[in-house]
Amino acid sequence: MIRRKLRGEKRYPLVLMLEPLFRCNLACAGCGKIQYPAHILRKELTPEQCFAAADECGAPIVSIPGGEPLMHPRIVEIVNGLVARKKYVYLCTNAILLKEKLDTFQPSKYLTFSVHMDGMKDDHDFAVCREGIYDVAVEAIRLALARGFRVTTNTTLFDGAEPERVRAFFDEMSKLGVEGMMLSPGYGYSKAPDQEHFLRRSRTRELFTRILSRPRKGWHFNQSPLFLEFLMGTREYQCTPWGMPTYNIFGWQRPCYLLQDGYADSFADLMATTTWEEYGTDANEKCADCMMHCGYEASAVDDTFGSIRGFLATVRATFRGPREPGRKSRPGGRKRHAHPPESRERAPLRLAKELPILSGSKR
Repeated sequence: MIRRKLRGEKRYPLVLMLEPLFRCNLACAGCGKIQYPAHILRKELTPEQCFAAADECGAPIVSIPGGEPLMHPRIVEIVNGLVARKKYVYLCTNAILLKEKLDTFQPSKYLTFSVHMDGMKDDHDFAVCREGIYDVAVEAIRLALARGFRVTTNTTLFDGAEPERVRAFFDEMSKLGVEGMMLSPGYGYSKAPDQEHFLRRSRTRELFTRILSRPRKGWHFNQSPLFLEFLMGTREYQCTPWGMPTYNIFGWQRPCYLLQDGYADSFADLMATTTWEEYGTDANEKCADCMMHCGYEASAVDDTFGSIRGFLATVRATFRGPREPGRKSRPGGRKRHAHPPESRERAPLRLAKELPILSGSKR
């Protein structure tokens, strides 16, 4: 990334969102990725197509969402080929098939299973519209960890989420031993069955401030701490959709993982011919309430490496936790605390081992 900046490149990818298929063994109410006719759901990318996309894009990280990637009959071949290329692979899964498939994979620092977990047992089972899935996922996570695999979680939050239950969920995942947790507000997919619980921007900031303020010891987030501050409303960013380009059975998706405004035949064509200025919070009504990682986490990472100020802010947030909205510095750098001493315990955030970002979520 630093080399690209030194070369004067303004737009470059950090994560390839690689969707090898759209079909899934769940039908979550907030998902906009599986609402396709049967003949589309039967289609798959070949390993060769996946490797060509990864090579052409050049991003150091490849997130494999879906659909459910473990349903792809050649997913092991795809993962092994990407690992051989020394790509950091985040395989996003609901974990229903993880226990069954685990022996077909080899532990590697380049492979992480990113397990879809949307909260405590009742909350998660409600979100995925099937009872018992939380327990299945927890069992699979324990088994994967015991066998030496890297495991993280990805959580999508919607309107109606209860902050204290989400915080309790973070405690449970930390006790389970996952390497890190990723979270994002849900995006208002037009195809999703449930259109009532997508978050507006102001509500997103309120919710994430209540969830992330005063993080507890043991919470490890597999994300840029500046992105977490963005979710809380502490800082503002413009969307950088080229930071996480999407490749799937239709080609290179314009402009991002969430919107489908056409497809390009090549990554070079995507970057050169997409009218990027037509997208973003102030430019497109479809983007008005979006605060998802696939548009803004790359912006936060660019802030980290784009200036000394951004780098120092990342270091501070890493060791002291995300800065809450409205917090002011006293002379000498000391902070005012709105809470009594016994509630002020702050935990450091731990960055991903490879980069302070950024695996993709399933939705």
